[in-house]
Amino acid sequence: MDLLIGFVTILVVIGCGAALAHTGVLDARSQRTLGEIAFFVASPALMIVVISEVEIGGAVANLAASAASLATCFLLYAAWARWRRGLDAGSVLIGSLASSYVNAGNLGIAVAAFVVGDTTVVVPTLLVQMLLVQPAALVVLDRLTGRGSGSLAIVRRLTTNPLTVAALLGLVLALTGWELPRIVMSPIELLAGLAIPAMLLSYGAALRLSPWPGRAGHNGEVLVATALKLGVMPVVAWTVGTTLGLEGRVLLGVVITAALPTAQNIFLHATRYRTGEDVARETILVTTLASLPVALLIAVLLG
Repeated sequence: MDLLIGFVTILVVIGCGAALAHTGVLDARSQRTLGEIAFFVASPALMIVVISEVEIGGAVANLAASAASLATCFLLYAAWARWRRGLDAGSVLIGSLASSYVNAGNLGIAVAAFVVGDTTVVVPTLLVQMLLVQPAALVVLDRLTGRGSGSLAIVRRLTTNPLTVAALLGLVLALTGWELPRIVMSPIELLAGLAIPAMLLSYGAALRLSPWPGRAGHNGEVLVATALKLGVMPVVAWTVGTTLGLEGRVLLGVVITAALPTAQNIFLHATRYRTGEDVARETILVTTLASLPVALLIAVLLG
């Protein structure tokens, strides 16, 4: 029931965003503005809050299983899209992220808490995505869109990207046990509360303002990304996890995290860099709807 509540909550907020767009409260410009607010302000605050409160040690096997499942699906999609479909590099990158980058930052934490009973099982996936995959992807997107070139530009983008900086700060706090002064942490926590609703409302509005799923002409890409995300990724996570000796609650957490839908911030990146938006939007929708029965099945089999 807790898993069902988590998914229903997300769908309801997405529906609110769609309703606001349908009634004219949000238009295309305000939808993008809402996404920018989430990207530059609210999401970084959420990363600081979430990562700073977790335990980092003792998760090597979990980290390996999470990284292996992500890398497998990312590379499989990239190879298929590049050599079988001939897509441009930006579209290939966004599609690869859509097929492998899970909704660990919000839904993943909720599922870990209410279904698995341990929020630490989602942390390795969150760190791999936030500290390795996302920074690298943003650097590539910057280069592809002409927002920066050369070593100095890459360093500058890595050190000024708000999500990367926030994730690093959260990791430092988690490793050292330091705590920010309450006068600093309180507004950060307040802004963090905006992140998930802002992302979901922006996404819902984009769904209403864009062609309906299946009409944008990218059905093949969406189908492959969805199959990799919900089919291949959990199987790889289970295979690697069991090989490394994971079992019980930890194994359940690793596999069910791999079966989570594509993260909404992939759509934010696609929107910000104006590439792969249709594939990101439709894959997020399809995986969000289809991941519920997959996650329920995993919970029954491994729980």
